[in-house]
Amino acid sequence: MGYSLNKQTTVAVIGAGSMGAGIAQLAAQSGHAVRLHDAQAGAAAAALTRIGADLDGAVKRGKLDAAERDAVHGRITVADSIAALAGCGLVVEAIVEKLEVKRQVFAQLEAALGPDAVLATNTSSISITAVAQGLQRPQRLIGWHFFNPATRMKLVEVIAGVETDPALVPAMHALSKAWGKTSVDAPNAPGFIVNRVARPYYAEGLRLLAERIAPAPAIDRLMREAGGFALGPFELMDLIGLDVNLSVSESVFQATAYDPRYAPHLIQQELVRSGRFGRKSGRGFYAYGKDVAAPVVATVAPADGNGTLDVAAEAGLLAPLVERLLGAGVHIVRRTDLPAETLAIGDLRIALTDGRTAAQRSADAASGALILLDLARDFSTTTTLGATASPAAAARLPALAGLLQAAKIALIELDDVAGLALMRIVCCLANEGADVMTWTGTTAKDIDTSMVLGTAYPVGPLAWADALGAARVATVLANLQAHYGEVRYRRAPRLSRLQHTGARFHG
Repeated sequence: MGYSLNKQTTVAVIGAGSMGAGIAQLAAQSGHAVRLHDAQAGAAAAALTRIGADLDGAVKRGKLDAAERDAVHGRITVADSIAALAGCGLVVEAIVEKLEVKRQVFAQLEAALGPDAVLATNTSSISITAVAQGLQRPQRLIGWHFFNPATRMKLVEVIAGVETDPALVPAMHALSKAWGKTSVDAPNAPGFIVNRVARPYYAEGLRLLAERIAPAPAIDRLMREAGGFALGPFELMDLIGLDVNLSVSESVFQATAYDPRYAPHLIQQELVRSGRFGRKSGRGFYAYGKDVAAPVVATVAPADGNGTLDVAAEAGLLAPLVERLLGAGVHIVRRTDLPAETLAIGDLRIALTDGRTAAQRSADAASGALILLDLARDFSTTTTLGATASPAAAARLPALAGLLQAAKIALIELDDVAGLALMRIVCCLANEGADVMTWTGTTAKDIDTSMVLGTAYPVGPLAWADALGAARVATVLANLQAHYGEVRYRRAPRLSRLQHTGARFHG
């Protein structure tokens, strides 16, 4: 069966929240007549007003002219009932993430629309097969998952259920392209691609906070300034809405047969129970309001003096940092007796975290003073680094801060938590991506494209793993699993294979 979805197709959008309104605006901007419906009286009309304000802003910014604004706004009408959607060729559902509610709505839509109408759900994590269950024509239902704001985010996931007509998949890819989106085939598996691979960003962030590695603002700053992420995990959860983010976590947890890796965290549950949903409620991990001061992140006060930095002959991932310090005037001495990827200030050893605590690594090596550095996406440009110290080196962080200050790098002290912050989160993200590859056959390209376009990651987690090396990522995870004794850090089979072959995710 062929599907003709083009500008002559009238599009219905069910749900007038931020996502539904965004999809309606996007469809209208792409030339479609749009009917917007919401079960709550007045919600669709209010959404149309918000769309008008957004279009007015686009005119002021020079993105649209007044005639285009009027044309786009004029293509959207409010439908007061599902019956008023008769004649629409495509309906996109963007309502609450509750399976039974979605099933009820689609049953009503199937009865109201013609037999040739395409039914698309914007669910972020619920099985497409489950949503289609009970429909007379389940082959016409497909997952079409946009990201907020739908008018700006470039990614859309296309998800086929067991009964979805295979011919519908390329039709949705073609329509996605016509709407200016990059589309990927996502597996009908818990969380699809983006909401599955992204779970560790939130989950490990929450675990790090619970273990008191540092306050939330410090973790967020490291993720932004050392990792290159647009927002840290706590800033991002506040933006998404803690209740919405928790709902996705619970959905993935349930759909994976309660795999402990995806267990929701008590901290987030308690904030949601207290009504702290993030920006939309005025409070989450942060407080919001015009009189609220930005949080201050403490950094290590640098010691006076230039000092000398000894560097191993093989500096590894730290080589760009060494070159930067050299360019900033730090005296560098190359030493062949230092282990690879090791720096030294006198008897103080400095190394990149490998997933062990500084206390354990110092004991394993029968050495004394040890500082562990957290990862940076680019040591040649980062403005912030995190570090922790073994007990014997607790007072030596200012000496390192003094050297880093020469290169305009601030140092944040972290508690001695296994894997530190950025290294731990990046390795867990890469492992999750490798797990999706293993069990669904999704390509590394589609996974990384999804994470860069769908969540604005600075680089795809599998490309990042290639840069670090699969062996390093696997070692960090193995050390985390040994430290915590938890299966959540088990290595994906695909990662284990690459660890031993030296191959890359992006071959």
